[in-house]
Formats: sequence, structure tokens, C-alpha cells
Amino acid sequence: MTDTSVAAGDHSNFIRDIIDNDLSNNKLNKVVTRFPPEPNGYLHIGHAKSICLNFGIARDYQGRCNLRFDDTNPEKESIEYINSIRRDVEWLGFEWHSNPSASDYFDQLYQFAVDLIHQGKAYVDSQNAEEIRDNRGTLTSPGVDSPYRNRSVEENLQLFEDMKNDKFADGKHALRAKIDMQSGNINLRDPLLYRIRHITHHNTGDDWCIYPLYDFTHGLSDAIEGVTHSLCTLEFEDHRPLYDWILDNLETPSRPVQIEFSRLQLEYSLTSKRKLNLMVSEGHVDGWDDPRMLTISGMRRRGFTPESIVAFCDAIGVTKKDSTIQMGVLENALREDLNIRAARRMAVIDPIKVVIENYPEDQEEMFSGVNHPQNPDYGTREVPFSRELYVERDDFMEDAPNKFFRLSPGREVRLRFAYYITCNEVIKNGAGEVETLICSYDPESRGGNSPDGRKVKGTIHWVSTRHAVKAQVNLYDRLFNTANPGAADDITESINPDSRQIMENARFEPAIELTGNKIAYQFERLGYFISDYDSTTENPVFNRTMTLRDSWAKIEQSR
Repeated sequence: MTDTSVAAGDHSNFIRDIIDNDLSNNKLNKVVTRFPPEPNGYLHIGHAKSICLNFGIARDYQGRCNLRFDDTNPEKESIEYINSIRRDVEWLGFEWHSNPSASDYFDQLYQFAVDLIHQGKAYVDSQNAEEIRDNRGTLTSPGVDSPYRNRSVEENLQLFEDMKNDKFADGKHALRAKIDMQSGNINLRDPLLYRIRHITHHNTGDDWCIYPLYDFTHGLSDAIEGVTHSLCTLEFEDHRPLYDWILDNLETPSRPVQIEFSRLQLEYSLTSKRKLNLMVSEGHVDGWDDPRMLTISGMRRRGFTPESIVAFCDAIGVTKKDSTIQMGVLENALREDLNIRAARRMAVIDPIKVVIENYPEDQEEMFSGVNHPQNPDYGTREVPFSRELYVERDDFMEDAPNKFFRLSPGREVRLRFAYYITCNEVIKNGAGEVETLICSYDPESRGGNSPDGRKVKGTIHWVSTRHAVKAQVNLYDRLFNTANPGAADDITESINPDSRQIMENARFEPAIELTGNKIAYQFERLGYFISDYDSTTENPVFNRTMTLRDSWAKIEQSR
């Protein structure tokens, strides 16, 4: 037998140890996993961990992984969500073996339920939802048997068939497993298997008016697909006895094993579909792909790379212990990736005009700009220069302290790639705001070096006004300003009011692709940026993906 355990490499974890043991003991000859989202919302960063785990294991063990939609709750599911999930998984770089839906198995699931009834292990309960809930008991008190628990097999079969044949209203009856109402595990107290719902399903239309519950569907879908290792997050650990009970009491095509791992808990974020949906439906964000949202679609729009997300998931690892990951770990994974792949460009976000009074008005010249300082394969570009420039407003201070090494009256700075300039005069508008800086340049300092050897401590970026491209820039930051926004009664109280600043008068050098949302740039000294989906050549819009440095570190240390 081939030793596939070496394929795991540096990704070793307790799940891979279990798989290695199963393979070495000849318990299986093929590893099969699945990623089974419910299509009731967009995927988020928490799902990325499960995607990387399930698809990564299948890849490394030369097995297969299915993308399965657990679509048994048609009230909340839609084709929109299905398409978004497929798009996100593909964007992260993974390919599924097959793409079934739980609804594809409705006929088989129904027959499995009938089999349980024949065995006397399932019954139709005619209590209403409130009575079932009240009689279930609590963690400290046992449940109470339903008065319908001892219906005959024949009566249960007929009632269940009538449920299927649309003879009852919603909530009139439900099918329950007959296990143990005294069990210390509430999940085993005669759990619901089927309920009546008269609602059109996105896949099966109006063929069914009864729908199976998740706990009944999930393990059987795994068994139908030949899944060997059903990987779930820790909240399903208490459900595993029910998962096993269902499979142990039915003749299924295979016998999967459920293994639980800790879910991703990330500071300053929400990983609850319900709460994310609230943010969208109440208009606190601009949809599921708002670049401030840690949905995968939002991260893609903001400029995250799939490589950075996969690297982040690899870095945090897979354990059985719940822990909270600092947001800085995710952000630094992105910075490290973009630092390698992002071409450098110059842009001015909040411009002040500079007029170089001793530079000829009709003169233009080109400077050679290095596209990536660590990668010569990126080559160079031509950066146009003229008498009038834009510089960053933050790079000027009228009454500057000694340690301010940028533009100030009487001080000299280096223009990136170009010349030394000195600020001679400040022109303000009627409101007292700085509008224009009158400067002079040293013609002998071309390329940023002075022949007399004098040193200039400050280097600033710039854009030629004559060649500049006007654009809107969205400065995105963390959506929440508290580490655990989900703990608040009202999550909207934790929304960061500065999570987006719109800068409408930014100026770019011309060598920037203005559309496509594919090419990430490092705007020198400012951060990483990418064109928005809505960006056009006539009206460019760019999103700040990430700052160059962690601006939150000092804030967190002071708390």
C-alpha cells in the first residue's frame, strides 16, 4: 500500500493523524471529504478554514472532496447563494469532485425514514411545535414522552405517507426518532426527522411538502456519497451520537466517521450568517460583498488574494481547542503576500498642488520607476514629470517640529525618482486652507542624488498634474471597533464609524490599470489598493485593501 501520510507535510494535525492511522490499518483505501454549506447566505472567513481543510485533505491524500449543498430549509435558501458559494470555492483555488445537493437525495431519505418507522424507531408526533419544545426537558430535567409515541407501525406509516401526499397543514404533524426522552444528551430526546412545509424548493420545486431536518440528512448524505471523514466544527460534537445512531440503525452504502475541530473565531469580526444577514438587510453595509465584510466575496472585492487566505488558514492550524485569533494575523498574511506580488505605483489620495517656480513651464521629462524593488522581473515604467505636481497633504506641515522630515517652509525633500525640492511659499484659499506650495528644485539632483553630497532625510511621492488621472479612493478599515462585536446585544453599536472614508479627489500616475479588480498595487507609502468592481476608465474607483503597517496595534495595547 502506498504511504500517503507524507503528503500532509507541514500541515500535520490530529485529523490527518486519524486518517494516517485509518490508511495504515487498511480501514479504507480512498479518502473522501465534503464541504457542505447551507445555501442561506454568502460564505465568510470561517468557511474558508473548513474549505481549506476538506479540500486540502482530499488533495494531499489523492482523494476527492464534494461540494454539497445542504438545502433542506427552502425558506432561507436561494440560487443566488448557491452561485456565490461555487464562485468562492473556485476563487480560493479548489475543485470539487462532484456538486450534489441534499435535495437530490430526497427520495432516498424518505425511504430511510420509512425504514426507521418499520423498525419501530420513528413515529409521527401530532403535538404542536410549542408542546414538543416544552416536553423535551432541559439540561437538568428529563423529557416527557409524547402521547403519540406508541402509535402502531401501521398508523405511523400511513400518517407519514399522508404527510408526504400533502394532506396536512404546516405543523400538523412531524416525524420523530424514537430514542430516549430521558437521555442526558438533549439531541437524543426523540429528535425531529421531518416537518411539513408548504414552500417551493429551489431545486425540487413543489414536488415535496415535507422536508428532512439537518441532523437526519447530513450523515445519510455523507453515507450516500461514500464520505470517509465527515469534518465538522465543535458545535456538532453533541450531535455526533445522533449522527451515529441514524447510521447504525439503517443499511447505508457506506459508514462515514464524524470528526470535530474548532471553528474559526477572529477578533473584530462576525462569523454568524444570521448577524451578517442583519448587517446586510438593515443597510449597515452595502451588500454581502461590501469590502468591509469578511465574507469571501467582500474580501475578494477589497483585494484579498486567495493565496493570502489559504496561507492564513494554514498558519492558524486545526485543533480541538477553541481559541480566538487576532485580526492582525489575517492582515499580516495579506501584507506578506501583496508585498511579494503587488507592483509599485505612485498615487496622491488627498492632494496639495506644488508649483516648481524655477522649472520650465513647457518642459516634461520621464523618470524610470522600478515596478518592484525586490523583483527585477517586474521591470520598470516611465513616470512623467512636469512643473506642477500633486503631493500628499499629510506630507506638508506649515509649523513643523524638528523630527518632521517632509515638506515645510524652508525645508528640502527628495521627490521619489526625481529631484530635491525646497518649499519657499505657502498659498492659502479664503478659508485659510493650504492650496498651493511654491517650491524650487535643484536641477543637479536629478534621480534623487545631489552631486555635492548633501543628505536629505525625507522622500515623498508625487504625481504630475498634467498627466494625473483623477479617481475616487475608498479607504477601508475594520468594520468593528471592538474585539468581540458578536457579544453585544446590539452589534451596530460596535460599528467603526471610520470603517470607510471616501476620498473623491485622488490623483494617480497614468501607469495604473483602472478596471478589472484583479491587479493589486502598492501605492508607495500609502498601502495596497485595487480597482473596485464599479471602476471604469471614465470614473475610476479604488479600494484600499490594507495599510502598509498595523495601525491597530497601538490601539489594542492601550486598552
